[in-house]
Parts: sequence; C-alpha cells; structure tokens
Amino acid sequence: MRRPVARNLTALAVSAAVVSVGAAAPPAAPHRAATPKTPVAVGYGGAVSSVDADASAAGIEVLRKGGNAVDAAVATAAALGVTEPYSAGVGGGGYFVYYDAKSRTVRTIDGRETAPRTADEQLFTENGKPLAFADAVTSGLSVGTPGTPATWQTALDRWGTRGLGSVLKPAERLARDGFTVDETFRSQTATNEQRFRYFPDTAELFLPHGRLPAVGSTFTNPDLARTYRELGREGVGAIYRGDLGADILDAVNKPPVDPASGWNARPGDLSREDLAAYRAKVQAPTSTSYRGLDVYGIAPSSSGGTTVGEALNILERTDLSKASQARYLHRYIEASRIAFADRGRWVGDPAFEDVPTKQLLSQRFADSRACLIRDDKVLTSPLAPGDPRHPAACGTKGKAAPTTYEGENTTHLTVADKWGNVVAYTLTIEQTGGSGITVPGRGFLLNNELTDFSFAPANPAVHDPNLPGPGKRPRSSISPTIVLDRHAKPVVALGSPGGATIVTTVLQTLTGFLDRRLPLVDAIAAPRASQRNAAQTELEPALYDSALRGRLEALGHSFKLNPEIGAATGVQRLPDGRWLAAAEKTRRGGGSAMVVRSGH
Repeated sequence: MRRPVARNLTALAVSAAVVSVGAAAPPAAPHRAATPKTPVAVGYGGAVSSVDADASAAGIEVLRKGGNAVDAAVATAAALGVTEPYSAGVGGGGYFVYYDAKSRTVRTIDGRETAPRTADEQLFTENGKPLAFADAVTSGLSVGTPGTPATWQTALDRWGTRGLGSVLKPAERLARDGFTVDETFRSQTATNEQRFRYFPDTAELFLPHGRLPAVGSTFTNPDLARTYRELGREGVGAIYRGDLGADILDAVNKPPVDPASGWNARPGDLSREDLAAYRAKVQAPTSTSYRGLDVYGIAPSSSGGTTVGEALNILERTDLSKASQARYLHRYIEASRIAFADRGRWVGDPAFEDVPTKQLLSQRFADSRACLIRDDKVLTSPLAPGDPRHPAACGTKGKAAPTTYEGENTTHLTVADKWGNVVAYTLTIEQTGGSGITVPGRGFLLNNELTDFSFAPANPAVHDPNLPGPGKRPRSSISPTIVLDRHAKPVVALGSPGGATIVTTVLQTLTGFLDRRLPLVDAIAAPRASQRNAAQTELEPALYDSALRGRLEALGHSFKLNPEIGAATGVQRLPDGRWLAAAEKTRRGGGSAMVVRSGH
C-alpha cells in the first residue's frame, strides 16, 4: 500500500504499514540471511569493492549480464543508497573517476551539490554570528541541490551501455525485499536517534515501531523502491524538473519537523530554478607523476586530487621504500600538513575562485614546500600556505588557516570490468544521516552538504575560497584515484570516505601500496594517521598504542586518538590479467570485495 506523500504535519503520523521491519513480525525477527563479506577477491570478468556485500553483489550482477564498469558502478551506488542510506543516496552528491580502456584516458564527473541561487557569504550567519554547527546540520538550510542522480545519468549517457532503469533494478529489488541489519547500521541509527525523532517521516522509516532496528532483522524501504522505479521509468528529470523534485523542495523549504520536538529546523531556499539549472560537470582529472606512474584524481571543486597530488610530489624525493617506519610516517605526516595548508588557502569552486590547480600540482612548487621538512623536528601547525604561482624555497605566504570540519560518513566503491575499464566513485550525503530530513513518501535522506562551506572566514586577514555563494559548490576532500603505468594501463584504483581524512587515507594507502610494497588489502587495513594542518595528528589505536608513537613524539609530534579513520576500497590489475578487489578487514564492519569469476 502506498502512503500518500505528506504535504503537512497532520499526514506525518507514524504508520506500522510501512515500517522497515515486516508488520507480521517483531523487530528482532530475522527474515533474510546476511550476504557474506570478504575483504579480498581475485578473478576474472570484472570486480567490485564496496563497504556492503549486497551493494557489491548488485554491481557483480550487472557485470555478469554484460554491463560495463560504469553500469556496475551506478548499480552499486544505487544499492548503497539502500543499505548505506546514512552515507549516500539520491539526495546527495559525489565525484566519479572513469578510466576508458579503449582510449586509455581518464575522465571525471563533478557531481557535487550546489547552494541555492539566493545564497551568499552570510548563509550560515545569524544575528551577526556563525551558526552552531549542530544547528546548521539538521536543517533545510544545509541542503544543497542533489547531484547524484545527474551523475548517474551523465556517466551512463557518456560511457555506459545500459539505461538507468536497467541498472537501478537490483537496488529497487533490494529496497523492496530488504537487507539484514548489522551492528554498524544499528549503531549509526542510534547515534542519530534523537535528531531522527525530530522528523516523523525519518523516525517512521529508520526507527521501526518507534525503536532502533534490531541486528539480524530485515530492513525494507518500499518508498525508495518506488522512487527508483520512478527514476528508471521517467529519468532523472523527475528530480530536476518533476514531481520528485517538488517533494524535495517542500522538504527543504518547509522541513517536516514534529512541532512537539521543539527543534528549530531552519528552512532552506532551494527553488525549481536551482533544480532545473543543475548540471553534473564532466571535466579533466588532476594528474601528477609519482615513481614513474601517472596518478589521476578529481579536480576542484574537490580538493582531493590537488592535495593528494601535492603531497605525493612532496614525497617524491624521499625513498619511502627504504625508510624506517618512523621516518616514513614522519615524512607522510609532514607532507600532509603542508598540502592541507595550501589547500585551505587556494582551493574552492573554480566557477567562483581562481584556483591554481596546475601550479599546485607542479613539482617545482612541491620542492619549494618539501624543503620545510626536517627529519629531526616537526613543523608547527597551523602552517602558513605557500604561493604556487611564485614558489619560493621554503617560503610561506600570508597567514595560516585551520582546516574546517567536514562530515566523515561517506561511501566509496571501486569497479573494473572484463574490458579493462575502471571506476573509482565516492558519493555522500555529508555526515552520518545527512540533514536528518527524509523526503516524505520518497524513502531517502537529504544531504547537509552546504555545511562543508566555511561559515565565516577561517582567518579574516586571508581570502577564504570556500565561503558560500549563489550556485556555488562547497569544497570537498573526496579523492577517488586511479593510477596508470607508463603504458597507460591500470595499476590500482581506490578511494575512501571520511571527510577531510579522505585525503590522508588515500595518500597513506597509495604510499603503503606503491612504496612500502604492501598487498592492497593490507595497505587498506594498515593503521592510519591523519594530519590536516592541525596542532595534533590523529592516530588509530594500533598506532596510538605502539612504540612508534613515542619515537614520533620525540621529534615533536603531538597526537590524539581517533578510533577509526576511513573505510577504503580498491581494485588492482594483476600482471596476468586478473582483477584483485580489496576492501576493509574490520573498519565499518568490514567491506565486501567480489569478482565475476574467482580464479587463482
């Protein structure tokens, strides 16, 4: 039974008819066996790696039916919108990096959300002061025009072989039939329980029978199944020009909040014109050379490609393969610190800001910054930026700006096919649970991506390229990366969620794999450190509790504990033509690597 789309609060009563757990069974009753996860798979015919087994299986299904890597990537992403709804979905955005085996070229799509046309630098200012972050997040004010649907359609139109309706079928079925709730899904729901209860539609969907979903129970989302079916039938115009978009606008501009909650869900100001004007941007990737390999990433509006690339260029002159573990980590941390200092000053939406992308990625600039690094002491943070247009040896320019906060819950998938095409795709609704606002009757959460803008200049004396503006894309740290050999053939592709820690996760995984010669699955699993031009470097427990920490502290490093950083996935092309897919062993409950046909 389809519940009518609610247009006012009186229609938002919790209904057991569409709760996530079947009405005939109590919430804890298991209905469906969980799809098993494995962090590494090797074989032929293509590969998929994601954080979720059902999502990876959706991509494999498309590959087995003759689809290519782009088709499978969209199918996997749509399935993640079902099983990872707090991380991604049609209400969000992302960045898509594609390697075309026939032309041996890399192409990318910027599918970042955009601010309303009415937005200005005061978007998150109230009574002359920046809003508290928590107040901004759970509001219509934080919601940007979704870019994910346009990304899917653009990728399929340009490089895919299947229509949108076809590749959405596995996700539609998964939403209708359900998936098995695991501890990660339950704990993420618990973290958001209070703010989910502000919005009756969100509570109805994600708190079945008014309670947290039980581990082992089956979670279904019939509204999302219908949304996918509508998108498949009508195309993404249903969002950008049609009724689905009208429902999004209603939810953003008149947030469907429970008045009894007392929550001030500040309204946004998205318009039909904002939706109709949205375009996913097909653009050139960033590119840099590292150890004789070509590393391709996503260009601004994301800072991922420039920041990872600059840090690699800084590390180019150091033989990390022979360095001790302490020296390797020291150099990696310092390169990250420097690259983030430069990112904060120079990177924003290039449609609004003069971003010196080419200069940031020049070896000349990297060398001028690398000379700051000493093996016997630590740089002070926040470090002032350099000037990529006029590099000066060991020089800095202007005043330092600390790195702004970005939500850490996103998701990444990596896909390869039998023809040798590869996709690295990171998609997001910003922090865990996005804005907390579920579009009534549609089954998906809206992003809070606009909170990635600076609420106010990080340093009033320095131009901040990441202040809000009309139609502007907020800066991101998303870093989907593809590495090619000297014959322009794939070596490895990877990416990760994690807000600003995405950059450091990708950088550390790349250096672990390329320099330290770790197997890909072990480079992904290695304990992480993340330095983002801050006074302290974050360490996961295995490093925080190790003797290495003491050796690094003796150099002047200061650390704080972060229980978990990122959740990477990757694929590797083996010399014999097989694909190796790799995912997390334990982070976020472990990931899921699959191949079309296993073979060793």
